[in-house]
Amino acid sequence: MHLISPSPNVALVSDFNELVTTKYQGTINALCWSRALVGDFKEIVSRLTLEDNVTEVSVADLLALDLSLQGDLARQIILKDLQQLTALGAAPVLNLIQCYARDDELDFIATDVYSYHVDRSPIATDTFLCTYHGAASELLPNDQVQQKILIPSVKAQLLALYEGPEAGFEQFLTEYFFDLHYQALPDAKPINVGVGHLWRLAVDHPTQEVAPCVHRAPVEKDGEYRLLLIC
Repeated sequence: MHLISPSPNVALVSDFNELVTTKYQGTINALCWSRALVGDFKEIVSRLTLEDNVTEVSVADLLALDLSLQGDLARQIILKDLQQLTALGAAPVLNLIQCYARDDELDFIATDVYSYHVDRSPIATDTFLCTYHGAASELLPNDQVQQKILIPSVKAQLLALYEGPEAGFEQFLTEYFFDLHYQALPDAKPINVGVGHLWRLAVDHPTQEVAPCVHRAPVEKDGEYRLLLIC
């Protein structure tokens, strides 16, 4: 079990209630309920059917699985996480993941989830995630990244790509999500979110008082699916 240590932008909490009620402050924009889960999550993954590169797993799909005692323990944990987040008003999704779509249209900037990025919402919300099996996401403190659109060579190529009036360039960057993506600085130290821990990440929205949390999806391990809760 990967243990989480505090970092400049991460605070640890002891239970679900503390996870959802603790306020971000200062440089803290990621909260982690660090926990050691029991049960066989690999068995759940082995019983599920991948229908696409990313397959949504419903509660009914989980309940239909014929599992061992250890597999059922894992299932009950997932069901409780889904129930608690739903009761909070969130819309959690459980995904079985082989891989995400890659953005390779532009060779100088990527806007897929494998690129360091922040989430944006027009309303006050958070991103919750938990990796139950497989490779886990990475976070970076905000002082260890540079917004890609501020890198001179990238900005120059975006300006060349843009064909509208100068006043609309910022809107162009937002419309195509270029402004959400970041480049790690040379001395950056990524934080692996680990397996089993439930995270709450700050999102970019008008009332947010801290910087949004920079994160990215991991490159999947060969022959191993990920089981991820996210909302």
